[in-house]
Amino acid sequence: MATILVVDDELGIRALLSEILSDEGHTIELAKNAQEARASRERSRPDLVLLDIWMPDVDGVTLLKEWGSTGLLTMPVIMMSGHGTIDTAVEATKFGAMAFLEKPITLQKLLRAVEQALVKTTPRPVPPVATPVLGAAPTSYPRPEAMPQAVPGVLPMASAGLAPVTPMPHQQGLASEQVFELDRPLREARDAFEKSYFEFHLAKENGSMTRVAEKTGLERTHLYRKLKQLGVDLSRNKRGTGI
Repeated sequence: MATILVVDDELGIRALLSEILSDEGHTIELAKNAQEARASRERSRPDLVLLDIWMPDVDGVTLLKEWGSTGLLTMPVIMMSGHGTIDTAVEATKFGAMAFLEKPITLQKLLRAVEQALVKTTPRPVPPVATPVLGAAPTSYPRPEAMPQAVPGVLPMASAGLAPVTPMPHQQGLASEQVFELDRPLREARDAFEKSYFEFHLAKENGSMTRVAEKTGLERTHLYRKLKQLGVDLSRNKRGTGI
């Protein structure tokens, strides 16, 4: 996951973006003005910056220009504003901004912009090129008819020279079809179904509360209360990062 610096003078915006992006597994640094942003950029070397345009001391476009002119614009920057115009967006792009988000920012637009910015800046590994050795025997490959035939829905095991695949802990319990005991009171049967339903989606989304809320159509606060009420173990579905 990435380190993301959020620069905004509004406490509510900083808190909301921090919660959403932390839930996606990112490490979040916060700054309420240009001075704190400079210090945080130097200290944490973020992979991405979300930068508000209108701030009390130094505005975001001026800070963007400063980083660009001093060689410090080594990370993608997404500009944010609730009063932006097309001219402002064009100016920010001209000085190095990768994208422009207009407030209020929707969850889908935020996650899409962050994902695209991080993908564009992630270098793709270059596969090693084998250097031919003079006098070496040519590599022999098995004929197609000698290869084991794949059977739909069946993983190749020892017969294909592969070790059995053991499901990871977060992949267990993902069965979309389960059996429920119906000879019980309605409330107990409903709670058992809802608990399995939410555990399924939490495991499927690697513990991301944001994505589960989107998938189930519930507000995050309502979802938290529901999971607590049903006794769902949230720690089991969290990512390995511990966030």
